[in-house]
Amino acid sequence: MLTAVAFKALVIWVGVLFLAIANGVLRESVLVPGFGTPTALVLSGLLLSALIIGVAYFALPWLHIRRPLALWIVGLGWLVLTLVFEFSFGLWQGKSWSELLEAYTFKGGNIWPVVLAATALAPYIAAKLRGWV
Repeated sequence: MLTAVAFKALVIWVGVLFLAIANGVLRESVLVPGFGTPTALVLSGLLLSALIIGVAYFALPWLHIRRPLALWIVGLGWLVLTLVFEFSFGLWQGKSWSELLEAYTFKGGNIWPVVLAATALAPYIAAKLRGWV
């Protein structure tokens, strides 16, 4: 059985997932044609990182957590959920492991590892911005 905080953290992560999908649509439909792939990947990664931190900032009062350990656990939970989703979805699409791992190499403007770091750190950063820790 999920605790209230874990359930709320999961709901927030699902919201982040929808923002990430919308960000991908924006990247492919507007940013890539307008700026080219490398620049679009950087802009999209920075935008998504900012969105994740923003969501954490606004959702933190709903979570009712302020202890650094709890903030880190939520962030690491979001990171694990993201990785499980990314690899599961990629494998479902028929991508090879080498194709999936390519996103972690910083090639061609890809800053996906930065987005993952932002995901893991977002609750703690949000609490810092709120002056809670």
